[in-house]
Amino acid sequence: MADSSFDIVSKVDRQEVDNALNQAAKEISQRYDFKNVGASIAWSGEAITMKANSEDRVKAVLDVFQEKLIRRGISLKAIDAGEPRASGKEYVLDATLQEGISQENAKKLGKIIRDEGPKSIKVRVEGDELRVSSKSRDDLQAVIALVKGTDLDFAAQFVNYR
Repeated sequence: MADSSFDIVSKVDRQEVDNALNQAAKEISQRYDFKNVGASIAWSGEAITMKANSEDRVKAVLDVFQEKLIRRGISLKAIDAGEPRASGKEYVLDATLQEGISQENAKKLGKIIRDEGPKSIKVRVEGDELRVSSKSRDDLQAVIALVKGTDLDFAAQFVNYR
């Protein structure tokens, strides 16, 4: 019998992020507590830029954006938001999307799976994803449960289950 396998990846649906950003921008333009503070959120190349006239307001913009991401099923681990910085008369906060599993994180996750998972599991790092294979589909299900129960530094999705 051939091996069954699946891939562990860290990808973000850019359309869902764009939808969440548009919803957040609409809410910011309509909410009373954001009136006359110059609050805005928009794409800036590959990053998301939030602006307001105070540090607290720019953090509130980030909170609104994170709330919209959660509603759309996107893990907050996929967004790396920096600290607000003063830029002239306003405060600016940049957030970037984290995609792909770094080599260091892939090695850590592979070690966790080999140590705590079923013994018949084989783990390979392929670029920015992890391929997990085994003869038993039940063992693969056990690995998925193990990874879901592990606190990782990145958002993990399971694809190509066959």
